[in-house]
Amino acid sequence: MEETEARAGGDLKWSRETVPKVLRIVGTRLPQRDLISLLLVSPWLHRTLVSCSSLWLALDFREMNNAGSRLVAALSLFRYQHVKQINLEFAQDIEDKHLDLLKTKCLDSLQELESLNLNVCQKISDRGVETITSACPILKVFSIYWNVRVTDIGMTHLVKNCKHIVDLNLSGCKNITDKSLQLIADNYPDLELLNLTRCVKLTDGGLQQILLKCSSLQSLNLYALSSFTDEAYKKISLLANLRFLDLCGAQNLSDQGLSCIAKCKNLVSLNLTWCVRVTDVGVIAIAQGCTSLEFLSLFGIVGVTDKCLEALSRSCSNTIMTLDVNGCIGIKGRRRDELLQYFPYLRCFKVHS
Repeated sequence: MEETEARAGGDLKWSRETVPKVLRIVGTRLPQRDLISLLLVSPWLHRTLVSCSSLWLALDFREMNNAGSRLVAALSLFRYQHVKQINLEFAQDIEDKHLDLLKTKCLDSLQELESLNLNVCQKISDRGVETITSACPILKVFSIYWNVRVTDIGMTHLVKNCKHIVDLNLSGCKNITDKSLQLIADNYPDLELLNLTRCVKLTDGGLQQILLKCSSLQSLNLYALSSFTDEAYKKISLLANLRFLDLCGAQNLSDQGLSCIAKCKNLVSLNLTWCVRVTDVGVIAIAQGCTSLEFLSLFGIVGVTDKCLEALSRSCSNTIMTLDVNGCIGIKGRRRDELLQYFPYLRCFKVHS
């Protein structure tokens, strides 16, 4: 009898203490769909999972259909009252009207939201940005890649409503102008990551405001922006904490501009693909100044020779793991075995196909 009671007590302790602990660990590693499926297994399991608040901090509707209605329904549930991340990247059927519903029906559930991904949600307009940002006071990460409906008006709402942004992705927002960069520079001095890929209306003036006022930047993506000149590029040297810099297609970047960028001592990733005015002079300056480089692309630059590789090997031979010199016809030693003599830790030889 005593043995039976002891066993029953042990089983009870197992179910009340051990199983929930295991579920907290395993649940954080399960895809959202699998986690929700587990709720249907039994009432006990449902109660146990719902009680683990750490399992319900993220909502992922990436590439899902009917995402707008799904999102409203999910945030209406008690378990998502402390959600911190929402991912709607490539989601279908998400419009301004769904964001209106979120604000009116689920406002309390958005108060702790820190990260919002609206990438390729192309039906979201400036009005939608106004609505959702006004409901997320502590938002830190905002991504709205490839949205041509969002303009400077949307950015005005963002900086007004969300004061704590540190990661901002505006890649492909082709109607963003220098006015938006001025707003960002004035309101986000602690910004750490900024992606301006293919924001084709930007000029030197707007970029310089960012470089002068956002001194905490660690990552700056200027991919496929050919209109900037050395006047702006030189001021990248002000970013002492910069680690990632993408200048792919910077056709006006000269050795002089690149030599200024070499003052960014903490750079670990630098993309100079199709920076056609660059020569050995600029790359040697990078080699001398940026001695922690792990990623470097010189793809398509015909003005560089083996001399720049020799300089890089003297300072970065133990750090560079990715190096693309395809199309650099001035470099004669482009074979893998030759590059490995310079950089023994190379793992990737081709960034662009």
